[in-house]
Amino acid sequence: MTREKVIEVIKKNIAENLDGISADSIDPKKSMADLGANSLDIIEVVSCTMRELNIKIPRSELSGITNIEELADRFVHHMDKGPQQ
Repeated sequence: MTREKVIEVIKKNIAENLDGISADSIDPKKSMADLGANSLDIIEVVSCTMRELNIKIPRSELSGITNIEELADRFVHHMDKGPQQ
């Protein structure tokens, strides 16, 4: 899956979990907090996206990510590693 497709999945999950936000209006250079997400919203978006992409990433590897593009890059990196166990 391409980085652009992963970003689309993340944007879809943000739109489904945050009121008043459409996927088309989301700038991937922004953080989810910039879009009004609280910590529980962020966990839900990340969890839903990982389930949809069929990957598992330790939370420690997600710390320090500052925007949606970086999150997509981390997901793509793990997808490129092959099936997760």
